[in-house]
Amino acid sequence: MKKHGVVESRFRDRLRSEGISASAVRLFKKIINDHYRDHYREMPWRRTRDPYRILVSEIMLQQTQAERVLQKYAEFIKIFPDLNSLAQAPLSNVLRVWQGMGYNRRALSLKRLAEIVVQEYAGKLPDDPEELIRLPGIGPYSASAIYAFVHNRPSLFIETNIRRVYIHFFFDDREHVRDAEIMPILEKTLDRKNPRDWYYALMDYGVKLKKEVRNPNRRSAHYQKQSAFHGSARQVRGMILKALLTTPGMTRDALKKNLKAVPANLDQIVEELLREGFVKQNKGNLLIP
Repeated sequence: MKKHGVVESRFRDRLRSEGISASAVRLFKKIINDHYRDHYREMPWRRTRDPYRILVSEIMLQQTQAERVLQKYAEFIKIFPDLNSLAQAPLSNVLRVWQGMGYNRRALSLKRLAEIVVQEYAGKLPDDPEELIRLPGIGPYSASAIYAFVHNRPSLFIETNIRRVYIHFFFDDREHVRDAEIMPILEKTLDRKNPRDWYYALMDYGVKLKKEVRNPNRRSAHYQKQSAFHGSARQVRGMILKALLTTPGMTRDALKKNLKAVPANLDQIVEELLREGFVKQNKGNLLIP
């Protein structure tokens, strides 16, 4: 840690005296790449160029720590090895495997994406970010990340670890840093010959910073403290889906008896799940299709 602190201090001295010069960029890249060489984090999705497997990892990694994804990724890929098997699977099977990951909307979006790609793209995930972004569950970040990680082609994107690195190095005396300010620096420092490993290196350094310094992301203009999970609508949605996976075909009254605590807005949440396609109702019985 001391060695990194000295080199970071040298970088900041150069940045103050030269601005974002070519030599400052070279030193920044050396810091990041040296750490990556010595502390590379092994992840199964880093060893593949399969678009589907990288897609699954990117969807799973949204709002979820890599350690939790590592526990679920292999199981998911084993049961749904490709887009076709995922498209054909009942939603209930997909959600059952997804249990423990949270944010079940991601699982629903991933299944719907698989159905669209099988039906409209002959089962082949589009490689154009503009096409990817039209698919369910794919935003600008995911489209650019998939493009870089599958094809090793340069694209610009920011996620939480990358943001942490750039704020730490280039905005150490600033508050309310906007991503729009980071993006030109990201473009200037991008390794265009090997963007895949460069982004992995940035992410690994961001993980290091999280353990060693006060989170620089708190100085981001986009920082939001995560709301409490206990008692939230997200928790209730998860409880309902878990109950229906265990006992399909429950009535609303039976569902209320099944839950340990019945929230006042239970009927409203059930209606939301029905509208979104998570749940269907047949003669008063609720089930996941």
